[in-house]
Amino acid sequence: MTLGPRLDLRQSQSLVMTVQLQQAIKLLALTNVELEAFIGAEMEKNPLLEGGSEDVADSAPSATAETTTTDQLIASGDAAADAPLDVDYAAETFHHDGPTDSLGDGDFSREGGSFDGAGAIGSGDSEGMDFDAVAGAAATLLDVLGEQAAAAFPDPADRLIAGHLIDQIDDTGYIAPDVVADVADRLDADAARVEAILGVVQRFDPVGCGARSLAECLTVQAREADRADPAMLALLGHLDLLARGDLASLRRLCGVDAEDLTDMIRELRGYNPKPGLRYGGSVAQSVVADVFVHRARGGGWTVELNAATLPRVLVDRSYHATLAAAAPTGGKAAAKASAKETRAFLADALASANWLVRALDQRARTIVKVATELVKQQEAFFASGVEHLRPLTLRAIAEAIEMHESTVSRVTSNKYLQCERGLFELKYFFTSGIASNDGGDASSALAVKDRIARLIAAEPAAAPLSDDKLVDLLQAEGFDIARRTVAKYREALGLGSSVARRRAKLLDAAA
Repeated sequence: MTLGPRLDLRQSQSLVMTVQLQQAIKLLALTNVELEAFIGAEMEKNPLLEGGSEDVADSAPSATAETTTTDQLIASGDAAADAPLDVDYAAETFHHDGPTDSLGDGDFSREGGSFDGAGAIGSGDSEGMDFDAVAGAAATLLDVLGEQAAAAFPDPADRLIAGHLIDQIDDTGYIAPDVVADVADRLDADAARVEAILGVVQRFDPVGCGARSLAECLTVQAREADRADPAMLALLGHLDLLARGDLASLRRLCGVDAEDLTDMIRELRGYNPKPGLRYGGSVAQSVVADVFVHRARGGGWTVELNAATLPRVLVDRSYHATLAAAAPTGGKAAAKASAKETRAFLADALASANWLVRALDQRARTIVKVATELVKQQEAFFASGVEHLRPLTLRAIAEAIEMHESTVSRVTSNKYLQCERGLFELKYFFTSGIASNDGGDASSALAVKDRIARLIAAEPAAAPLSDDKLVDLLQAEGFDIARRTVAKYREALGLGSSVARRRAKLLDAAA
């Protein structure tokens, strides 16, 4: 056996994900609002991409406003006419011609409706600025507390300590339990001084902000209301007993009778356990529907994308032709090199723009395809409600539309569906199943949870339903369910045990 270099010829297969393929996969997981931001960033990098509206396209001359579909673009290549590419990339609408109460083998066919996503980017609105929309930002909790601290502490050192304490207060008005020691160590200040300043901050409006616990927050409010007598302080010191509904122990600890305890509980309920939320806390992002589902005229359902959040994308091929014609073709070597770089840049920009348009069109069609199959599988829910929700998996949808399961997962992530029953995340419709004890179809876990919630809501106050009783009732209705599953679903709904519910109802009755 000899040792030495040699050449070997081998064949192998490997999956290589190009940058464009990676971006196409990324686009599937974006919501329509996130997609708008992505397109805006692409428009900043690519001079051939524009955002437009229907009004812009309609008012432009015919030589520059000709609409080209994606299929025409793929067929024509770079030799297409010098017209902008205006892709209406959400033009898939489907409906089911079958009855609304049962699916059967109904035909889901293309209805031919369309919409565009005009106006989100570069809408060309010429009506001027809407000054009502540019209102000043509302005061935040920290701003309000900071203004009061500036007036309450004339000593700059005290104001500095108060500022550090206020910065640690969260949106609900609470502060970490060890904040006094942390601030004292950070500013090299006396802990007693920091504690005294925190006490002043807690009396600012809203009262109770800066508390380290619920008991401290309510105690500060009781002191400000001049209701911090020994009995109330004893009640505030044993909130755990109040949460459990142990009124007998509370009466003994507070040294009051049942009537006085009822008055104290009623007063306690008038306090604010989260005073910081008066100023809104963090701004919550509203959820925008990506897909609309509504009843079709001839029966069945129509599925379409949300046009309001889809920006229209234009590929300005006339601008590309103008720049390409302006590039010098002769002259010195430096000019030739510059012209070559210009043509290469324009070719890359046009290819990138064309790919983006095709990727957006494919994304829209994929979302509509998945949503249509989802409506087809869960038609009983849209027609009759959550109690008719069927068990469904990503694999079932993927097999029905002949796509990979990971693609369906990306499409349904962070996407929302608006229908006559409300706004739902697409993931909501994928649930596990509970078998039927009579051999019928399995029921969705969400349907079982809904039934448990309805049974508990209708239970008599004097005799709440135990988990065993819930099992008996559910099995009588055809659900093959175990007691531990009922307990798990009940806890997931935020409902206490029968004992806890009985105590809570007695507490409500006493108050």
